[in-house]
Amino acid sequence: MFFSKQMVSRESSLQGRTEPLEIDKFHYINQMPMRPPFEEGSELIILAMGCFWGAERRFWQQKGVSVTAAVYVGGYTPNPTYEEACSGLTGHTEGVMVVYNPTTTNLNRLLKVFWESHDPTQGMRQGNDVGTQYRSGVYCKNKEQLQIALDSKSAAQRLLKARGYGSITTDVELVSDYYYAEGYHQQYLAKNPNGYCGLRGTGIQCEG
Repeated sequence: MFFSKQMVSRESSLQGRTEPLEIDKFHYINQMPMRPPFEEGSELIILAMGCFWGAERRFWQQKGVSVTAAVYVGGYTPNPTYEEACSGLTGHTEGVMVVYNPTTTNLNRLLKVFWESHDPTQGMRQGNDVGTQYRSGVYCKNKEQLQIALDSKSAAQRLLKARGYGSITTDVELVSDYYYAEGYHQQYLAKNPNGYCGLRGTGIQCEG
């Protein structure tokens, strides 16, 4: 399979499809609904930190998180398949939709987990996983989240610099569209406990 390290343009991206990919109705871990509407008062953010299998597990383990899902985000192609996303021709990265209760946790705590659980300085890769579909990203749903994420990025950059790392390459931006990955990707490491997980942190300790 070809792994591109160059972002595709919208004009050159794949057409995709109007119908979403099939997934189970309920979360494998806690039986919460996988699609909106979510619990009243919940907030949603999408975090990308390499292969979404390990990343999703990291977040479903967090207190205050009610729903997680493997998604494609940050690109152009509607409802892409895994093969299409891996081709680099959709512009998407592998992300995790995180639905959380702001009375139980907050975005800074989730971003602490995010920055500490991967290396956000690697560009279009994460460890041995190479390609635009593995780039780091924080995809926000509103301007308040965006400002929190940008402040968090600046704080993480200072910690990384002190350890000799380079500049953070993480996308931090507003996004309106994201697309669920195929059903077999959802809660993959709960269904396959010995499956692949490439998460590797840098050793930084963020405030949260």
